[in-house]
Amino acid sequence: MSLSLNQWTTRRWSLAQAVDGCARHGLEAIGLWREKVAEQGLAQSVKLVRDAGLRVSSLCRGGFLTSGEPAALDDNRRAVDEAAELGAACLVMVVGGLPGVRPGEGLTPGFSRDLAGARERVAEAVSVLAPYAGERGVRLALEPLHPVYCPDRAVLSTLGQALDLCLPYPEEQAGVVVDTFHVWWDPRLFDDIARAGRRIASYQVCDYLHPLPADVLLGRGMMGDGVIDFGPITRAVAEAGYDGDIEVEIFNADIWAADPDEVVATMKARYAGVVTGAS
Repeated sequence: MSLSLNQWTTRRWSLAQAVDGCARHGLEAIGLWREKVAEQGLAQSVKLVRDAGLRVSSLCRGGFLTSGEPAALDDNRRAVDEAAELGAACLVMVVGGLPGVRPGEGLTPGFSRDLAGARERVAEAVSVLAPYAGERGVRLALEPLHPVYCPDRAVLSTLGQALDLCLPYPEEQAGVVVDTFHVWWDPRLFDDIARAGRRIASYQVCDYLHPLPADVLLGRGMMGDGVIDFGPITRAVAEAGYDGDIEVEIFNADIWAADPDEVVATMKARYAGVVTGAS
Protein backbone atom coordinates (compact mmCIF):
# COMPACT_ATOMS: atom_id res chain seq x y z
CA MET A 1 0.00 0.00 0.00
CA SER A 2 1.18 3.55 -0.69
CA LEU A 3 0.03 7.05 0.17
CA SER A 4 -2.52 8.97 -1.90
CA LEU A 5 -3.73 12.55 -1.52
CA ASN A 6 -7.48 12.96 -1.74
CA GLN A 7 -7.63 16.41 -3.24
CA TRP A 8 -10.35 17.59 -0.84
CA THR A 9 -7.65 17.56 1.87
CA THR A 10 -5.97 20.43 0.01
CA ARG A 11 -9.22 21.97 -1.15
CA ARG A 12 -7.60 25.30 -2.08
CA TRP A 13 -5.60 23.62 -4.83
CA SER A 14 -7.08 23.26 -8.29
CA LEU A 15 -6.74 19.86 -9.91
CA ALA A 16 -3.64 21.04 -11.77
CA GLN A 17 -2.09 22.34 -8.54
CA ALA A 18 -2.93 19.13 -6.69
CA VAL A 19 -1.35 16.99 -9.41
CA ASP A 20 1.75 19.18 -9.31
CA GLY A 21 1.81 18.99 -5.51
CA CYS A 22 1.67 15.20 -5.57
CA ALA A 23 4.54 15.08 -8.04
CA ARG A 24 6.67 17.51 -5.99
CA HIS A 25 6.06 15.59 -2.77
CA GLY A 26 6.82 12.21 -4.34
CA LEU A 27 3.29 10.76 -4.12
CA GLU A 28 2.22 8.16 -6.65
CA ALA A 29 -1.57 8.55 -6.49
CA ILE A 30 -4.34 11.09 -6.14
CA GLY A 31 -8.01 10.85 -5.26
CA LEU A 32 -10.08 13.16 -7.46
CA TRP A 33 -13.41 14.93 -6.97
CA ARG A 34 -15.88 15.37 -9.78
CA GLU A 35 -16.27 19.09 -9.07
CA LYS A 36 -12.54 19.67 -9.52
CA VAL A 37 -12.46 17.51 -12.64
CA ALA A 38 -15.33 19.53 -14.11
CA GLU A 39 -13.51 22.81 -13.39
CA GLN A 40 -10.38 21.54 -15.16
CA GLY A 41 -12.26 19.70 -17.90
CA LEU A 42 -12.34 15.92 -18.15
CA ALA A 43 -9.93 15.57 -21.08
CA GLN A 44 -7.40 17.96 -19.55
CA SER A 45 -7.72 16.23 -16.17
CA VAL A 46 -6.93 12.88 -17.77
CA LYS A 47 -3.90 14.39 -19.51
CA LEU A 48 -2.56 16.09 -16.38
CA VAL A 49 -2.79 12.93 -14.29
CA ARG A 50 -1.25 10.71 -16.94
CA ASP A 51 1.55 13.13 -17.78
CA ALA A 52 2.45 13.24 -14.08
CA GLY A 53 2.53 9.43 -13.92
CA LEU A 54 -0.07 9.32 -11.13
CA ARG A 55 -2.65 6.67 -10.35
CA VAL A 56 -6.21 7.81 -9.61
CA SER A 57 -6.96 6.03 -6.34
CA SER A 58 -10.63 7.02 -6.44
CA LEU A 59 -13.14 9.38 -7.95
CA CYS A 60 -15.49 11.08 -5.49
CA ARG A 61 -18.32 10.83 -5.76
CA GLY A 62 -21.39 9.08 -7.04
CA GLY A 63 -24.45 8.20 -5.04
CA PHE A 64 -27.40 10.10 -3.51
CA LEU A 65 -29.65 7.33 -4.73
CA THR A 66 -32.50 7.48 -2.24
CA SER A 67 -34.68 9.95 -4.12
CA GLY A 68 -35.55 7.26 -6.64
CA GLU A 69 -35.50 9.87 -9.40
CA PRO A 70 -34.24 8.92 -12.89
CA ALA A 71 -31.98 11.99 -12.84
CA ALA A 72 -29.97 10.45 -10.01
CA LEU A 73 -29.28 7.33 -12.07
CA ASP A 74 -28.34 9.44 -15.07
CA ASP A 75 -25.84 11.47 -13.03
CA ASN A 76 -24.32 8.30 -11.65
CA ARG A 77 -23.92 6.85 -15.12
CA ARG A 78 -22.02 10.03 -16.02
CA ALA A 79 -19.87 9.57 -12.93
CA VAL A 80 -19.07 6.01 -14.00
CA ASP A 81 -18.11 7.23 -17.46
CA GLU A 82 -15.83 9.89 -15.92
CA ALA A 83 -14.19 7.30 -13.67
CA ALA A 84 -13.56 5.10 -16.70
CA GLU A 85 -11.90 7.95 -18.60
CA LEU A 86 -9.71 8.78 -15.62
CA GLY A 87 -8.77 5.15 -15.01
CA ALA A 88 -9.91 5.50 -11.40
CA ALA A 89 -9.51 2.48 -9.17
CA CYS A 90 -13.10 3.00 -7.99
CA LEU A 91 -16.04 5.38 -7.90
CA VAL A 92 -16.89 6.23 -4.30
CA MET A 93 -20.63 6.05 -3.63
CA VAL A 94 -22.17 8.15 -0.84
CA VAL A 95 -25.60 6.62 -1.13
CA GLY A 96 -27.82 9.39 0.26
CA GLY A 97 -30.01 9.97 3.29
CA LEU A 98 -33.74 10.08 3.85
CA PRO A 99 -35.62 11.50 0.86
CA GLY A 100 -36.31 15.19 1.39
CA VAL A 101 -33.56 15.71 3.97
CA ARG A 102 -30.95 17.91 2.36
CA PRO A 103 -27.27 17.60 3.37
CA GLY A 104 -26.27 20.35 5.75
CA GLU A 105 -29.70 21.96 5.66
CA GLY A 106 -32.85 20.65 7.23
CA LEU A 107 -36.15 18.90 6.80
CA THR A 108 -38.25 19.84 3.80
CA PRO A 109 -42.05 19.64 3.79
CA GLY A 110 -43.09 16.08 3.03
CA PHE A 111 -39.70 14.51 3.79
CA SER A 112 -39.73 10.77 4.39
CA ARG A 113 -39.00 8.95 7.66
CA ASP A 114 -39.03 5.58 5.86
CA LEU A 115 -35.46 4.44 6.53
CA ALA A 116 -36.07 0.88 5.34
CA GLY A 117 -37.60 2.21 2.13
CA ALA A 118 -34.61 4.49 1.54
CA ARG A 119 -32.24 1.56 1.91
CA GLU A 120 -34.33 -0.44 -0.54
CA ARG A 121 -34.01 2.36 -3.09
CA VAL A 122 -30.25 2.20 -2.73
CA ALA A 123 -30.31 -1.54 -3.38
CA GLU A 124 -32.47 -1.04 -6.47
CA ALA A 125 -30.15 1.63 -7.84
CA VAL A 126 -27.05 -0.49 -7.25
CA SER A 127 -28.70 -3.32 -9.18
CA VAL A 128 -28.80 -0.99 -12.19
CA LEU A 129 -25.46 0.74 -11.74
CA ALA A 130 -23.18 -2.19 -10.83
CA PRO A 131 -23.55 -3.95 -14.21
CA TYR A 132 -23.23 -0.60 -16.01
CA ALA A 133 -20.01 0.11 -14.13
CA GLY A 134 -18.68 -3.38 -14.75
CA GLU A 135 -19.16 -3.04 -18.48
CA ARG A 136 -16.93 0.04 -18.38
CA GLY A 137 -14.25 -1.40 -16.13
CA VAL A 138 -15.29 0.69 -13.13
CA ARG A 139 -15.82 -0.56 -9.60
CA LEU A 140 -18.48 1.00 -7.40
CA ALA A 141 -17.22 1.53 -3.84
CA LEU A 142 -20.11 1.79 -1.38
CA GLU A 143 -19.12 3.98 1.55
CA PRO A 144 -20.79 3.61 4.94
CA LEU A 145 -20.87 6.88 6.85
CA HIS A 146 -20.93 7.45 10.60
CA PRO A 147 -24.53 7.19 11.91
CA VAL A 148 -24.65 10.94 12.57
CA TYR A 149 -24.92 11.35 8.79
CA CYS A 150 -27.74 8.84 8.34
CA PRO A 151 -30.53 11.44 7.95
CA ASP A 152 -28.96 13.47 5.16
CA ARG A 153 -25.99 11.70 3.58
CA ALA A 154 -25.89 7.91 3.93
CA VAL A 155 -28.46 5.39 5.09
CA LEU A 156 -25.61 2.88 5.15
CA SER A 157 -23.92 3.28 8.55
CA THR A 158 -21.77 0.18 8.95
CA LEU A 159 -19.26 -1.66 6.85
CA GLY A 160 -21.40 -4.78 7.19
CA GLN A 161 -24.42 -3.05 5.67
CA ALA A 162 -22.40 -1.83 2.70
CA LEU A 163 -20.79 -5.23 2.22
CA ASP A 164 -24.10 -7.08 2.24
CA LEU A 165 -25.43 -4.73 -0.42
CA CYS A 166 -22.59 -5.40 -2.85
CA LEU A 167 -22.28 -9.17 -2.38
CA PRO A 168 -24.80 -10.06 -5.13
CA TYR A 169 -22.43 -8.59 -7.73
CA PRO A 170 -18.97 -9.62 -8.93
CA GLU A 171 -16.22 -8.06 -6.84
CA GLU A 172 -14.93 -6.17 -9.87
CA GLN A 173 -18.30 -4.39 -10.04
CA ALA A 174 -19.01 -3.58 -6.40
CA GLY A 175 -16.88 -3.17 -3.28
CA VAL A 176 -16.71 -1.11 -0.10
CA VAL A 177 -14.82 1.84 1.32
CA VAL A 178 -13.15 1.53 4.71
CA ASP A 179 -12.95 5.13 5.94
CA THR A 180 -11.53 5.33 9.45
CA PHE A 181 -13.54 8.43 10.38
CA HIS A 182 -16.79 6.65 9.67
CA VAL A 183 -16.17 3.11 10.93
CA TRP A 184 -13.65 3.25 13.80
CA TRP A 185 -16.41 2.95 16.44
CA ASP A 186 -18.11 -0.18 15.03
CA PRO A 187 -17.75 -3.23 17.34
CA ARG A 188 -17.99 -5.51 14.30
CA LEU A 189 -15.39 -3.59 12.29
CA PHE A 190 -12.60 -6.16 12.32
CA ASP A 191 -14.95 -9.06 11.60
CA ASP A 192 -16.41 -7.17 8.63
CA ILE A 193 -13.00 -6.12 7.30
CA ALA A 194 -11.99 -9.78 7.28
CA ARG A 195 -15.31 -10.74 5.68
CA ALA A 196 -14.91 -8.06 3.02
CA GLY A 197 -11.51 -9.32 1.89
CA ARG A 198 -10.92 -8.35 -1.73
CA ARG A 199 -14.17 -6.40 -1.70
CA ILE A 200 -12.29 -3.53 -0.05
CA ALA A 201 -12.05 -1.07 -2.93
CA SER A 202 -10.66 1.93 -1.03
CA TYR A 203 -9.00 2.60 2.31
CA GLN A 204 -9.37 6.22 3.41
CA VAL A 205 -7.87 7.67 6.57
CA CYS A 206 -8.25 10.71 8.78
CA ASP A 207 -8.84 11.14 12.50
CA TYR A 208 -12.05 11.64 14.47
CA LEU A 209 -11.79 14.83 16.50
CA HIS A 210 -13.27 15.23 19.96
CA PRO A 211 -15.18 17.30 20.66
CA LEU A 212 -16.70 17.57 17.20
CA PRO A 213 -17.16 21.09 15.80
CA ALA A 214 -20.62 22.59 15.37
CA ASP A 215 -20.52 21.50 11.73
CA VAL A 216 -19.90 17.79 12.20
CA LEU A 217 -18.97 17.43 8.53
CA LEU A 218 -15.73 19.22 9.41
CA GLY A 219 -14.86 16.99 12.38
CA ARG A 220 -12.09 15.17 10.53
CA GLY A 221 -8.53 15.73 11.67
CA MET A 222 -4.99 14.92 10.68
CA MET A 223 -4.08 11.41 11.75
CA GLY A 224 -2.83 11.48 15.34
CA ASP A 225 -4.93 14.51 16.34
CA GLY A 226 -8.00 12.54 17.43
CA VAL A 227 -9.19 9.32 19.03
CA ILE A 228 -8.60 6.65 16.35
CA ASP A 229 -6.06 3.86 16.81
CA PHE A 230 -4.93 3.43 13.21
CA GLY A 231 -2.44 0.59 13.51
CA PRO A 232 -4.90 -2.26 14.10
CA ILE A 233 -7.23 -1.03 11.34
CA THR A 234 -4.42 -0.70 8.80
CA ARG A 235 -3.12 -4.16 9.66
CA ALA A 236 -6.60 -5.66 9.36
CA VAL A 237 -7.14 -4.06 5.94
CA ALA A 238 -3.78 -5.38 4.71
CA GLU A 239 -4.44 -8.86 6.11
CA ALA A 240 -7.80 -8.88 4.30
CA GLY A 241 -5.89 -8.62 1.02
CA TYR A 242 -6.13 -4.92 0.20
CA ASP A 243 -3.01 -3.71 -1.58
CA GLY A 244 -4.26 -0.45 -3.06
CA ASP A 245 -3.50 3.10 -2.03
CA ILE A 246 -4.18 4.61 1.39
CA GLU A 247 -5.98 7.84 0.69
CA VAL A 248 -5.96 10.75 3.14
CA GLU A 249 -9.29 12.58 2.99
CA ILE A 250 -9.77 15.39 5.51
CA PHE A 251 -12.68 17.83 5.81
CA ASN A 252 -11.43 20.49 8.24
CA ALA A 253 -11.66 24.28 7.99
CA ASP A 254 -8.26 24.90 9.61
CA ILE A 255 -6.52 22.40 7.34
CA TRP A 256 -8.20 23.90 4.29
CA ALA A 257 -6.97 27.35 5.34
CA ALA A 258 -3.39 26.18 5.85
CA ASP A 259 -0.58 26.13 3.27
CA PRO A 260 -1.32 23.01 1.17
CA ASP A 261 2.36 22.13 0.90
CA GLU A 262 2.65 22.12 4.69
CA VAL A 263 -0.49 19.98 4.91
CA VAL A 264 0.97 17.40 2.52
CA ALA A 265 4.27 17.35 4.40
CA THR A 266 2.45 16.75 7.69
CA MET A 267 0.27 14.13 6.02
CA LYS A 268 3.35 12.21 4.85
CA ALA A 269 4.90 12.28 8.31
CA ARG A 270 1.70 11.12 10.03
CA TYR A 271 1.17 8.41 7.43
CA ALA A 272 4.59 6.97 8.24
CA GLY A 273 4.40 7.46 11.98
CA VAL A 274 0.73 6.93 12.80
CA VAL A 275 -1.11 5.10 10.01
CA THR A 276 1.46 2.50 8.98
CA GLY A 277 3.94 2.78 11.84
CA ALA A 278 3.58 2.34 15.59
CA SER A 279 0.32 3.81 16.82
